[in-house]
Amino acid sequence: MKLRHILSLLLAVGAAVPMPATGGAPRAAAPARPDLVVFLADDLGNDLPSWGDANVRAPNLTRLAESGMVFDRSFVASPACAPSRAALLTGLMPARNGAEANQKAPRADVRKLPAYLHDLGYEVVAFGKVSHYKQTGMYGFDHFEHDSFHDPEGIAAAIRWLKARKDTRPLAIFVGSNWPHVPWPDTTQGYDPARLSLPPKTVDTPTTRDARARYYAAVSKLDQEVGDTLAAFDQVLGPDTFVLFSSDHGAQWPFGKWNLYDTGTRVPTIVRWPKHVKPGTRTSAMVSWVDILPTLVDVAGGTAPEGIDGRSFAPVLRGTPGARGRAEIYTTHNNDGSINVYPMRSVRTDRWKYIANLRPDTVYTTHIDQWVKRVDSGKYFPSWREAARSDPAAKAIVDAYYRRPKEELYDLSTDPDETRNLAGDPRHAAVLTSLRTKLATWRAWQQDDHPVEGTPHFKRGPLYGEPDRKAASPARGAAE
Repeated sequence: MKLRHILSLLLAVGAAVPMPATGGAPRAAAPARPDLVVFLADDLGNDLPSWGDANVRAPNLTRLAESGMVFDRSFVASPACAPSRAALLTGLMPARNGAEANQKAPRADVRKLPAYLHDLGYEVVAFGKVSHYKQTGMYGFDHFEHDSFHDPEGIAAAIRWLKARKDTRPLAIFVGSNWPHVPWPDTTQGYDPARLSLPPKTVDTPTTRDARARYYAAVSKLDQEVGDTLAAFDQVLGPDTFVLFSSDHGAQWPFGKWNLYDTGTRVPTIVRWPKHVKPGTRTSAMVSWVDILPTLVDVAGGTAPEGIDGRSFAPVLRGTPGARGRAEIYTTHNNDGSINVYPMRSVRTDRWKYIANLRPDTVYTTHIDQWVKRVDSGKYFPSWREAARSDPAAKAIVDAYYRRPKEELYDLSTDPDETRNLAGDPRHAAVLTSLRTKLATWRAWQQDDHPVEGTPHFKRGPLYGEPDRKAASPARGAAE
């Protein structure tokens, strides 16, 4: 047989043999690798029109929601920047990836999201605040820029880079805005403080309203960045690109960021994926930020990795019959330096929220009451303390901010704002016991017993520039 006939035969046989897709199970043909765009907001709660907040102007995010799927119950793993983003980029909860305190990065031996996408043939890049500040380089991105604090060039650089890109590999691009993280804009930019409706558990004062208006002005800045980014990306990558928008935790507002209430852990999430996700849909499936890693791998044509905490919610996106979210959501928080040292853990079901405060003997503090002289960190908070002197309702809010009981239990079906703690109600003793056991079992499986960094507080702020030495003691282990 002539050589060319032999070669033709071998090529024909080879073409007929299914080849395994890189990073996934064997497939009959190479899967389509959609370009992936992940846009992350910074310190944004569910304060958008698509989640019922009529205060804010966010036309671009509203259009994005109308073109994709809105998640009504999406949660982060931890309500502080570094541990939340580390959970997304590793698919592991904080105790397992090592980033438990804010400012901390995950351990070097933990596999990161770019590595999984590299296995699938992707170029993986990041612009702006995707990980925590100055930590992006350790995650293994092919290229990254502007991962510093409130760098206005992050979004613009991403657009310029994409327009100049020549690489033909499928692209996974992560873009992080710093809005609406403080400092907020100097002016309210057209928002009328007097006309705003305020969140529950807020003390209504003029300075509070001014701060809230400037927070909404920051949300509108985020919305403009989303609009600019998607307009450019749709032009370059095409309309079939997979787009995921979300935020790393709730707003820097009392009972938001650094808290395990829904206002701290529940975040807006939108997925647009033409031909796969029906426009204008909503889902009540409960999902966690640790689920984003396996979901992106799944969407990219790979097999969701085993041994991580995350689970792919791609079946929910595709409308697979029987696809549903999680039965329980677990969240953790330890500290943010020594400004906020208040370890807590929670488990949330469809109806119930249980929070275990691990150091109820200490005072809860954050930048909000500690740094009141800094613009927007909590400049309005002294007005809350002043109102609490004569207003019992204001006093109840301020007291609930500073002092937490050992256990909290909320019936979310009747109390979505988590204002009535039922932990001491004997009618709900069985629910309390069940959730306490679930959380303890989960923590044991996670090996969530590491010492908590920082020195806890034993007196109330504001303490700006003052050491808190009164009755101070080192933070005890999270297992207590």
